[in-house]
Amino acid sequence: MENQKLLDRITYNPEIFGGKPIIRGKRLAVEHVLGMLAAGDTIEALLQEYPWLERDDIIACLLYAKSVVANEHFEPLPEKTTA
Repeated sequence: MENQKLLDRITYNPEIFGGKPIIRGKRLAVEHVLGMLAAGDTIEALLQEYPWLERDDIIACLLYAKSVVANEHFEPLPEKTTA
């Protein structure tokens, strides 16, 4: 999948985790996924723990982290609201 399409999975909502980057508007922050991976959890374990989570979501978290470390400018998309 193209990098920008992956990064489009990273959003934010000021009402969820204080506006930290989250995955597709869900209550799972990018930092939590990265923390679980850093603690030794596998992608497969994360996919089992969060049935709605997709492999591309995890890859998007890694790509987001790479962008931050590389000082690349990236703004998460605001969560779409339905009114």
